[in-house]
Amino acid sequence: MPLKLALIGLPGSGKSSVAKHLAQHYRWAQVDTDQVFESRVGMPIRDFFSAHGEAAFRDLETEVLADCLQRPGPLVLATGGGIVLRPENRQLLRKQSLVFFLKQRPEELARRLKTDTKRPLLQGGDALAKLRDLAGVRDPLYRQSAHYTVEAQRPTVAAVVQWICMQLELAGHAPVAPTLEP
Repeated sequence: MPLKLALIGLPGSGKSSVAKHLAQHYRWAQVDTDQVFESRVGMPIRDFFSAHGEAAFRDLETEVLADCLQRPGPLVLATGGGIVLRPENRQLLRKQSLVFFLKQRPEELARRLKTDTKRPLLQGGDALAKLRDLAGVRDPLYRQSAHYTVEAQRPTVAAVVQWICMQLELAGHAPVAPTLEP
């Protein structure tokens, strides 16, 4: 079975950026569940969330995850931050992919996301408090789902990617690839 890598973590933890660079590094396909979701419903997630609510969003998110994991060939999958909230998603991720939890401190994420308007759960009020609450609920679920935890506070996306590549190569999951270009 071709290798599927899944990246999980809080909103803004770098999943999409890291997935893009990992896919380029190994010349694998890259998919972002949020982008697939938006393409499927024809609107931004925040609009779908406002119109239909979180339960409808999570139902469709589970379908999107299952569909993405069925794609042929090796794949790097960036997931939405709350994908681990459903037990069936955690099981799918754990059984059908090699999961990396990109761990970030809520303080760093709040700084990085202070002008973000796309993430519905972070809108209005104190983003840092919301991120701390999300971390309190989700961190145990991320850890339960992950095969590896990456301290993603590393100085650059390239450093995070290099660490993941090293883990994959040491474990024999991926061939030793050429050095990342700057």
